[in-house]
Amino acid sequence: MPHRGLTFGIFLAPFHQLGENPTLGYNRNLELIEWLDHLGYDEAWVGEHHSAGWETISAPDLMIAAAAERTKHIRLGSGVTSLPYHNPFNVANRFVQLDHMTRGRAMLGCGPGALVSDAYMLGIEPVDTRRRMIESLDAIVALLAGEEPVTMETDWFNLREARLQLAPYSDPRFDIAVASTVTPFGMMAAGRHGLGVLSIGAGLPGGPEGMARQWAIAEEEAAKHGHEMRRKDWRIVVTMHCADDDEAALRQVNAGERAETITYFEETLGRPPGRSDDPLREGVAMGTTLVGSPDTISHGIQHLLDISQGGFGGIMFRAHEWANRRQTLDSYELFARYVMPRFQGALEPLAASNAWVRGNREQVVGGNVEAIRRAFTDTGRAVPEEARARTLGAQDVELEIGEAGEE
Repeated sequence: MPHRGLTFGIFLAPFHQLGENPTLGYNRNLELIEWLDHLGYDEAWVGEHHSAGWETISAPDLMIAAAAERTKHIRLGSGVTSLPYHNPFNVANRFVQLDHMTRGRAMLGCGPGALVSDAYMLGIEPVDTRRRMIESLDAIVALLAGEEPVTMETDWFNLREARLQLAPYSDPRFDIAVASTVTPFGMMAAGRHGLGVLSIGAGLPGGPEGMARQWAIAEEEAAKHGHEMRRKDWRIVVTMHCADDDEAALRQVNAGERAETITYFEETLGRPPGRSDDPLREGVAMGTTLVGSPDTISHGIQHLLDISQGGFGGIMFRAHEWANRRQTLDSYELFARYVMPRFQGALEPLAASNAWVRGNREQVVGGNVEAIRRAFTDTGRAVPEEARARTLGAQDVELEIGEAGEE
């Protein structure tokens, strides 16, 4: 059965190849969010990075503010704000302000920071980032609750009777989600406060098979702290590209995927080379990559829903530029037209209405034929042949003519 109410969106790091105009890259990011808003996508999460040359957005809140002015409906989140890099009081204040400026469309995504090089330049040891994230998240949640002044002393920030002068626009506050990869940390951090989850690890090898186990960790941690996790706040992050058929989709993204994987993830970030000669097809087979026709992608989503053992609330597609601009925009449109409604309960009422008219055509249309006949005969005029044709359809007219000839 389709999973009614599934939400869709993007996780925009972004990924722009070296050698491109960075200013135009920002423009393309905003253009993509506008296009998704037009197509009816639900969310866009914007990343924060400070080094390595590919992921060029350093202030997701600025992008959210700009995108909010250009869109009407899509919800906009940081994907993610690296909490160890900021004083939690400032993070809470900025997102409360965004909450008001967007009339409730802003969301806060939290993480410890994805690039070690970012933390290195800020003088933060990698072993401290997760602890710092927990400390910051504790402070942010307390500040947003506004129940009492917050006083906290750590080795990297101090709060003294801190309170926000502005309450959130959203009631009781905007959505908060924690990024999770393959370790239990992200799920435990989300469970600590009963927050949403962005499962980035679902798009990695072995990720789909570990989804149910990861969610169980979040539920167990939430129960320890008196909270309850909601699957509708669980978002899965995977890669997607849609075209008219499977081979066209694979052909459009093959070169771009190889360029990104080799030059950025392997040669820059040091990830070990993949062992597959055809990583795209392997990813599709494993369920970590959704590349193909609308039918193929639909089957892939259903597989993820099934393997999660209970479902999740949304799928966010890792925004990439593996294909050219036109193919990328067309991919999101094809998905919105032919895949999205399958998982949002939009097709069943249409199919039921069509089946009812088909099944009751003689009874329903027959009454209209009699009404048209009387509209002419009651005024003493014969029924024109073209009026019957428009009402009955060609086959019915031929049947009538044949019966008249027999008489």
